[in-house]
Amino acid sequence: MSESGSEAGKAGKAGRVYLVGAGPGDPDLITVKGLKLLSRASVVVTDRLANKRLLNNVPDTAEIIYAGKSPRAHTLSQQEIIDVLVDRASAGKTVVRLKGGDPFVFGRGGEEAAALAEAGIEFEVVPGISSAIAAPAYAGIPVTSRSRAVSLGIITGHEAADKAESDIKWRELAAGLDTIVCLMGVENLRSIVEKLLQFGRAPETPAAVIEWATYSRQRTITGTLADISGKCAESGIGAPAVFVAGDVVNLRRKIAWFERRPLFGRRVMVTRALHQAPELTELLEEAGADVDEYPMIRFVWPSDLEPLDAAISGDQSYDWIVFTSANGVDHFFRRALELGRDARVVGDAKLAAIGPKTAAALESFGLKVDFVPSRYISEAVASEFPGDIAGQRILIPRAQEAGDELPRGLRARGAEVNVVTAYRTVADKTHEEDVLEACRRGEVDIVTFASSSAVKSFFEIVGEHELPETAAIACIGPVTASAVRSHGVEPDVVAEDYTIEGLVGALTGWACREKTDKSI
Repeated sequence: MSESGSEAGKAGKAGRVYLVGAGPGDPDLITVKGLKLLSRASVVVTDRLANKRLLNNVPDTAEIIYAGKSPRAHTLSQQEIIDVLVDRASAGKTVVRLKGGDPFVFGRGGEEAAALAEAGIEFEVVPGISSAIAAPAYAGIPVTSRSRAVSLGIITGHEAADKAESDIKWRELAAGLDTIVCLMGVENLRSIVEKLLQFGRAPETPAAVIEWATYSRQRTITGTLADISGKCAESGIGAPAVFVAGDVVNLRRKIAWFERRPLFGRRVMVTRALHQAPELTELLEEAGADVDEYPMIRFVWPSDLEPLDAAISGDQSYDWIVFTSANGVDHFFRRALELGRDARVVGDAKLAAIGPKTAAALESFGLKVDFVPSRYISEAVASEFPGDIAGQRILIPRAQEAGDELPRGLRARGAEVNVVTAYRTVADKTHEEDVLEACRRGEVDIVTFASSSAVKSFFEIVGEHELPETAAIACIGPVTASAVRSHGVEPDVVAEDYTIEGLVGALTGWACREKTDKSI
């Protein structure tokens, strides 16, 4: 440890390190405090098993350092990781050391904490949910049970390489505990099972191995100590995996819940803009999907703000203002605030919204929505628009890329329509390599599209031939589906209710039918 680091710490000039447990994989299982710390970190040193989506909560200005370790490869050695923590904290940085599971459950958090203390660096430990508990729970296996298991032991299957012999007390372990959970033991599973049998555990003891626990790719293999090693070898189970032995494994038959959800086992790509993705992601994950967020689009101001500013200024009055997206609402009122105006800028105009999400965005400003069509598409807005609108002045603030169906339909009914650009939709190529790699590896089962712009950007990156043949395409509605077809691809799912909820509902219905067809 450098003298400068130690002196800085003692002088109180150093930053602080937070050893944060990221949980077992599902990003929702991180603690509230852990999430809060990520949001104000200036440096994040992250592990392989910490879900990469957690990094979406990190400020754009933060430095992200990958320190992933697998059984056969280390990006950084343990000493190098400690050196990074001390160096960044000594420079006055707020450092989050993001560790899979819990930092102090076989996570080497104790070593890092001791090194920080020695260097005079302030630190805190934020516990996380350990995979020793979470993996069995997501497999439907309670690690304790009043009738079956009143004792629990957690061991490592990967002891320090420089040990001459194991420190695990196999005799006491095999005979003295009802439930045994082993972490990082899949590579040594056969020898672990042999030790348990050698020291008295019955061959018929129920056993399970859970791979990629809490993800939709989770796999659970069950058997007994007599056959679990062979079953895992046949199935190709690999790290990360958790081994469980004990009578509680039999409870899985009744209470396995995670793997029964309709989209379980499906890896879904969400292509919405970054700030919009969480809503769709949450619904997909509730249905059991393993979600990768790869934004294909982002929203920016129009190159010329003068027409929008003129519409907001109030120089002209309107009978109606029609909003065709929540983004249009957001940009219209954000610009109004920048110009020193507020929600009163709408004056006496009545308000129309293309769908419930857009209506909700208007209502968030305390505004009453006068009209929402029965179908959430431009054609329905024009055809169902209430009353005689001949001669009425209608303002439509919308995306630059929007089609002409709506203004054309309203003009056909005699209205005087002013269309202004509130925002532009541009391609987001930030994750281009990740998307291509996922497609080439076949790591995508379903691609979801909520706009034609996302479709255009996706196929610019992927091309029709890079998309795996087995990948299904799900579209929010017919306009988006038409955009997909223009690339020579037939969508598998097209929602009839053109909302995010409708998209997920259509997708889960399709998945259930797929499972039924395969079981016949």
